[in-house]
Amino acid sequence: MSGRMILIGMLDSSYVRRVAITLDVLGLPFERRDWSVGRDFERIREFNPLGRVPALVLDSGETLIESAVILDHLERIAGPQHALLPSDPDARRRAQYLIALAGNAADKAVLVAMERIFRPAEKWHEPFLARCRTQIDGALAALEQACRARQAQPWLAGEAMSQADISLTCFVTHASEAAPWPLDAYPALRARVARCEALPLFRKYYVPFDAPIPTQAPSA
Repeated sequence: MSGRMILIGMLDSSYVRRVAITLDVLGLPFERRDWSVGRDFERIREFNPLGRVPALVLDSGETLIESAVILDHLERIAGPQHALLPSDPDARRRAQYLIALAGNAADKAVLVAMERIFRPAEKWHEPFLARCRTQIDGALAALEQACRARQAQPWLAGEAMSQADISLTCFVTHASEAAPWPLDAYPALRARVARCEALPLFRKYYVPFDAPIPTQAPSA
C-alpha cells in the first residue's frame, strides 16, 4: 500500500465525486483510480464484488463500498471538530432528508440512463421510464422548496458548507446530466447548484457524465 487511501471510480459518478470532495474538505490524502464501471468492470470487481463505485481502499488494505458508508468512516477518522453534518439533531435530520432526496433523484436518473445504455430502443419500457421521471421531478420539486426557504442563507445547513451542500450539488448535477433533466423549472435549486459548481473545490472534481458503455453484454 502507498500509505494513502485509494478512491476507485470516475468523477462523472456523483457517488464517487462526493467522496472525493469530502476527502479534500477533510484534508485526508488519497489517490484515485479513474476506472469505469463499463470498461473496467472486472477490475473493479476485485475490490467490490458488485463491480460498482465508489470503492475506497484503506491504508490497511480493507475496502469500503457504498458512498454513505465511506462518508461515515471519513467523518469518524476526521473527528467531530471537522464534521460535515450538523450536530444538532433537528438540523442533522433536515440535512439528511435533503441528501436522501437528491440521492434518490440521481439514482432514478441513472436508471433512466441505464435503460438506454443496456437495452435497444425497441425494448425501452416506457411505463418504467415515466415512473422514474415522476420520481425525479418529485424529488427536485421538494429540493426547490427547501432551497427557496434557504435563499437568504449561503449554505443549506448551518453557517458553513456541509455534506448537504456537497451531496446535493453532486447528485443534482448528475441527475440533470444522466436523465438528462433540465433544471429550468427549479430556479432556486438551479442557482444554489450553480453557485457551488462555480467553486474551485467543485470544479477540481468535475467530469461531465459519460455513459458507461459496457465492453461486453452484462451477464444475468
